[in-house]
Amino acid sequence: MLQSITGHVRRAIEDYNMIEDGDKIAIGLSGGKDSLTLLYSLANLKRYYNKKFEIIAITVHPGSDTFKTDKLEKLCKELDVKYIVYHSDLSKIVFDIRKEKNPCSLCANLRRGILNSIAVENGCNKVALGHHLDDAIETLLMSMFLNGKIYTFSPVTYLSKSKLTVIRPLIYVYEKETRALSRDLQFPVVGKCCPADGFTKREYMKELVNNLRKDIPKVRENLIGAIKRSDIPGWKIEK
Repeated sequence: MLQSITGHVRRAIEDYNMIEDGDKIAIGLSGGKDSLTLLYSLANLKRYYNKKFEIIAITVHPGSDTFKTDKLEKLCKELDVKYIVYHSDLSKIVFDIRKEKNPCSLCANLRRGILNSIAVENGCNKVALGHHLDDAIETLLMSMFLNGKIYTFSPVTYLSKSKLTVIRPLIYVYEKETRALSRDLQFPVVGKCCPADGFTKREYMKELVNNLRKDIPKVRENLIGAIKRSDIPGWKIEK
């Protein structure tokens, strides 16, 4: 399974020119199955890829007592990947101070800002995030249903302010594949510590797509095709 996913990752990297010789890439390691899949696949690819690049892993600790990073640290040592943990007050800010009813957007923005800053401080020119194909579909539906816009994230995004390039090497990988790899390799997944887990709009969209697949088996493939044929920037046009 790891070799299969690494193959998808390599194809995405080459299709979207995600990695160049000499890149130093910060992996956003949240401790979930997707970011761990990204860590494993890039560490695996690094051993034989024709372009030489360096990777480090960065975890933005939310500040909750239940979030433990010791197993992530052990794994990074085994993979020979430098590991950085930044202790933040995200949980306190989002839930105690701001008391957000829909906390995911604020939390994600704050987390990305911290991740990008730590990446720059450590000499990285790129940040790799563990978003996969299902994430792209769910983001599209959330944008359409909640904001009235046809939008989803791009496989590659340049941030002019920080001069970082954000890449999403799992863009050809489905969530079921990261779930299977997590089982096969017994990922040290960090347990859920967010009060909003299981009650988000993204979870609603995930369930919606799963229900639609019962009557329209290729609904995910059709939605990805629509993304590629749309005016959403950064996606290769599907002929």
